[in-house]
Amino acid sequence: MPSTILIVDDDPHIRQLLVFAFGKAGLETIEAADGEEALTQVERQRPDLVILDINMPRMDGLEVCRRLRAQDDVPIFFLSSRDDEIDRVLGIELGGDDYVVKPFSPREVVARSMAILRRTAAKPPAVENVGIMRHGLLSLDTESWSAHWQRVEVSLTVTEFTILRTLLAMPARIFSRDQIIDRFRGPGFALTDRTVDSHVRNLRRKFADVGGVDLIETRAGIGYRLGGCCGTASPA
Repeated sequence: MPSTILIVDDDPHIRQLLVFAFGKAGLETIEAADGEEALTQVERQRPDLVILDINMPRMDGLEVCRRLRAQDDVPIFFLSSRDDEIDRVLGIELGGDDYVVKPFSPREVVARSMAILRRTAAKPPAVENVGIMRHGLLSLDTESWSAHWQRVEVSLTVTEFTILRTLLAMPARIFSRDQIIDRFRGPGFALTDRTVDSHVRNLRRKFADVGGVDLIETRAGIGYRLGGCCGTASPA
């Protein structure tokens, strides 16, 4: 059966553009003009993906995302009228899977939505419980999903924790963004290159606040690998 896309935007013109674009791609759509209607639609018919405008009356997209994530792992694709990185990162931290800034190409939204649907349709890989993982001053407890720098606990989202666990499992290896994305098969874990970068920035900021300035290294043109985790800046 074709996937169903819930399009949530208070602008009927935008909804019409996206309904037409998704229809041409063979996907079914349902619509909502505000956040409250969106939640009602999800209860009536769970969609395979939610296209969610951030700035809406009555209930904005970020609040809708919070409420959906409290009870569901449906993938969420944000639309934003503000080209503001803080809004983008906040949306991703709340559990959004991708974003685009208005004005946008409907074809691009459809193409990136299709990529999310392909990833969420894949079978999630088995997760190994390996207990405590350590590297330098960094430690992860994979059973309690907790992270520490020395003895200080650092609060991480599930996505941030999984990225860090991926790097820590093979600290000498450089992971491309695609290789990191491959670790996130399954509902609620549909990432893109840009959202990986956002999560890495969040990880660096959180650990730098407690002295972890060398948490993750960037290898230009390749990807990321775990840093020395000794509390001193890397020369790379």
